[in-house]
Amino acid sequence: MQLVAEPTSVLSKLSELDRFCRSVLLAAGVDTETSDAATRAMMHGTRLGVDSHGVRLLAHYITAFAGGRLNPRPEIKRVCGFGAVETIDADHAHGARATFHAMENAISLAGQFGIGAIAIRNSSHFGPAGAYALEAAKKGFIGIAFCNSDSFVRLHDGAMRFHGTNPIAVGVPAPDGMPWLLDMATSAVPYNRVLLYRSLGTTLPEGVASNGNGIDTRDPNTAEMLAPLGGEFGFKGAALAGMVEIFSAVLTGMKLSFDLAPMPGPDFSTPRGLGAFVIALKPEAFIERSLFDEGMKRYLEVLRESPAREDCKIMAPGDREWGVAARREREGAPVDPVTRTAFAELAERFSVEPPQYR
Repeated sequence: MQLVAEPTSVLSKLSELDRFCRSVLLAAGVDTETSDAATRAMMHGTRLGVDSHGVRLLAHYITAFAGGRLNPRPEIKRVCGFGAVETIDADHAHGARATFHAMENAISLAGQFGIGAIAIRNSSHFGPAGAYALEAAKKGFIGIAFCNSDSFVRLHDGAMRFHGTNPIAVGVPAPDGMPWLLDMATSAVPYNRVLLYRSLGTTLPEGVASNGNGIDTRDPNTAEMLAPLGGEFGFKGAALAGMVEIFSAVLTGMKLSFDLAPMPGPDFSTPRGLGAFVIALKPEAFIERSLFDEGMKRYLEVLRESPAREDCKIMAPGDREWGVAARREREGAPVDPVTRTAFAELAERFSVEPPQYR
């Protein structure tokens, strides 16, 4: 069954949402760098249609700042490093503040050494992983970003929450200006998909979620954990999640997914101690830039022009998102009723003008 978006959302200009997020964060006592980074990350999600990681997170972040989980004025420091490698301590910053900072460092190192790799300690939820990979791609570098998260995904044949949704993001510059952009969870579906099916009263597809005993369920109301990517071959998705776990937690000395405090609380006073990892690669360090550009152009042209099955369309990773972004730049982005209510409360609390809706 094809799902239809809930009809009660209204539209707001992207510029309005950007203004509102920045204003609320600043009014809440967050420093300028954090306000900018958190807003950029949320707007990446909202602009490209990754609404689960868009502006709907603003109220959650304000709660985390107010409670003490997040440091509103962090001092991010280099802990150690050698050549093209660094480890930074984020001082319990908002995850976007830490990760944009790390990717900027990685790009600088890649400009010097051809590669830059940054391990991030003492961070927090960083929103859409693609925002950081895209940051590198926009500057002509290949960007890679990993982060683990609190457990919600069982192992293949497992019966407990083990990994988080543990995203993988890769951004690659392309000659037409529209990067190849992969941003994927290593679970079969994101949890917000379960919530959507629940709100619409629709049964889940086979093999994407389990009840509390690890038994597959198609009832979104009994779904207690997600399945790893891959269906019957879910060991592949579980292994990819494990790779993210190693880069994000083991290599940074931070907590493993099953040791992390849940993102939704109830404890918002204790920092969560997340790790993350970013890499930037300079294509010219490996091959002449003209050859790299020709290879990407040829690859994407053949991919997009390749035969499709009936009633289907071939798209490169990122193509859907660029289409959504273009439409939302023209028409605005949808804001659901729950988020509108949260915005109204934040506007009153911080004496900030709420977004204008259409």
